[in-house]
Formats: sequence, C-alpha cells, structure tokens
Amino acid sequence: MRRNAARLLLLLWGLALGNQAVWAAQVQLAVISAPTAPRLSFDRDTLRNVYLKRIFIDSDGIKLTPVNLPADSPLRDAFTKTILHMSEQPMQDYWDKQYFQGVSPPYVLASDEAVITFVAATPGAVGYVASCHADASIRVVMLVPLPPTISETGLCSDRTAAP
Repeated sequence: MRRNAARLLLLLWGLALGNQAVWAAQVQLAVISAPTAPRLSFDRDTLRNVYLKRIFIDSDGIKLTPVNLPADSPLRDAFTKTILHMSEQPMQDYWDKQYFQGVSPPYVLASDEAVITFVAATPGAVGYVASCHADASIRVVMLVPLPPTISETGLCSDRTAAP
C-alpha cells in the first residue's frame, strides 16, 4: 500500500513538473525596461500608474517613458485589458481628458522589435512585447500570462530561429 502511494505521489509530482515546463514555454506578455533603469518595484498597479502617467519618475529621478504597440496589436489589446483594466473607447476617453490637461499618451511604436530597440536605448523607458522577442539588450521586469482570447499563433512567427 505504501509503495503504491509513493508511486502515485511520484507520478503526480512528475506531471506537475511537466505542466510547469509547458506553461513556461507558452508565449506571455513581457514587460520590459532598459537594463539599468527605471528603478521601480513592478507590479500590476505600478505598471498601470506608469502607463496612465500617474507616476512620472522613478526613485532615482529618471523620467519614465512608457511605450505602446499600435492600436490594432493583439498584445496591446491584452495589455490594455489586463493591466489597465480598460477597453479601447474608455482608454481613448481617458487620453482625450488627459491631453487637455497637458498629459500626452504613451508613444506608439510599430513593432516588438521597435519597442525593444527604443527601450534598450532609453533609460526610464518601459514597454511590453511577446516574451519570445525578449533578448539580452533589455530587462524583463514582469511576465503576464496572455488571456485565452489571444492566439499565440503569429506572435512569434517573425522571429528567426537561432543558429
């Protein structure tokens, strides 16, 4: 009886490890910053406040520069809904009000590669990309699982295989 219980426990443990490996291999939304800055403790609330421009500088006084992907990007839609808790129209309404108070929305860059290039070269920049695009030039500060409505198909198709 004990031997069967031990085997069952070992089997369940192996299944759990196998599921972790599958989960880790799934594409996620990677929130990125330059390797050295900003100095913030990133959680969803802090990230939301950076993107809504309620937090302007980090603890070292470096200006924070959030960047977005284009409005038609599935990653931007996932980010907006998951982190900012808004859909497209309320987000547009928010920035219309902010604009008249002198606050501009985050810059929009054309692709994951453009976001990585900008963030890597800009202290204080914060962006998000598909996790398969993250490389050594930037620091991943948070991984956010993609909602089930976002298909991973195509998010990483433009990446060439490493030699």
